[in-house]
Amino acid sequence: MKVILTILTLALLVVAAPLTARAQAADPAVAQVQGFYDGLTAAMKTSGGAKARFAKLKPAVDKAFDLPGMTALAVGSGWAAMAPADQKVLIDAFGRMTVASYAKNFDSYNGEKFIVDPTPVARGTEKFVKSSLKPSSGQANAFNYRMHQVRGVGKILDVYVAGNI
Repeated sequence: MKVILTILTLALLVVAAPLTARAQAADPAVAQVQGFYDGLTAAMKTSGGAKARFAKLKPAVDKAFDLPGMTALAVGSGWAAMAPADQKVLIDAFGRMTVASYAKNFDSYNGEKFIVDPTPVARGTEKFVKSSLKPSSGQANAFNYRMHQVRGVGKILDVYVAGNI
């Protein structure tokens, strides 16, 4: 009887372990923001100036941000009436500007830490991911991300710095 109880206990542990691991896995929206921060941190540590940081950061921005959606929001109501070729030109320019802004504003690494809250706030179909940049000394700066689904993947649509877009 003792052997049967031991086998049943081991079987339950084997079945329960993957369930626990899945329950503790990061929310996809949180993972997306963390992935962006990992790319941003790598770019901050890159030597070679703004061009090198731009090249290092571009894949992280392309993966995490909904650049077409952000561009449409920036253009406003005239977006729908634009020719697709004109939309593409604007999306490409908006993407370059976004990457260049991050490459310029995050130009060195001095021990900063990006901290992502593991629990996003859901509002309808969107999620809001809270985070902060903690410098090696001084006060943290809040960065919050509005996320939505693009072809089944959570993408950043808005960035709020200290509560503002």
